[in-house]
Amino acid sequence: MTAVLLIAGTDSSGGAGLTRDVATLTHFGVAALSAVTAVTAQTDREVTMVELLPPRLVRAQIDAALAGATVRAIKTGMLGSRAIVEAVAAGLPPRARVPLVLDPVLAASAGTELLDSPGRAALCALLLPRATLLTPNIPEAARLLGAPPAASSAEIVAQGRALCALGPTAVLMKGGHAAGAVATDWLICGEGEVREFSSARSARERRGTGCALAAAIAAGLAGGLALEAACARAKEHVTALLQAPA
Repeated sequence: MTAVLLIAGTDSSGGAGLTRDVATLTHFGVAALSAVTAVTAQTDREVTMVELLPPRLVRAQIDAALAGATVRAIKTGMLGSRAIVEAVAAGLPPRARVPLVLDPVLAASAGTELLDSPGRAALCALLLPRATLLTPNIPEAARLLGAPPAASSAEIVAQGRALCALGPTAVLMKGGHAAGAVATDWLICGEGEVREFSSARSARERRGTGCALAAAIAAGLAGGLALEAACARAKEHVTALLQAPA
């Protein structure tokens, strides 16, 4: 069976993190392997405790997963520290062999910081050049660049291009934090064409949609879809998730 390696933290509420990732892969009929980076205690409203795993244990999980199955894609979420970022980077196979979808989880929905400044610097230096796709929302893109949040579609695309210059093959700028009746994500590949994926903006908020989007893209890449097709299918999946009953 097609497999994706998930490298992320747990969420005791089940709304995000590895629980959401595994549910997404199951929806698409893709096997999930996991390397846990952190255990978090969360409710629907707040993070009450975070415990990072030892970097050597994170690396051992990655090595074991890659040794025991044919991994067709890798998706990262919460990494938590510079040391864990370094351990993950050291354990990844080359981008040309296995695509990497990097969801830069910098803070929880409630605002709790989940990756500090040294960790962000390591993420930019070590993992962005390895990533096939980076999937930041507007606040995450701004923090990675050390810039104010983008306030227009032109600024969003410009920040996406600036992130592409740091090494990922492509950047999917998520527009969930933007205003307007339409929610648009922008797929940016360096200086090339920009592809937009749009849907009616949901009045409802749901935790874990960023996790679901990145995991769904990884599932598509693992199944042989081209990047654009994988992003389009993932956008449809998240739109349906937002419309589903709670």
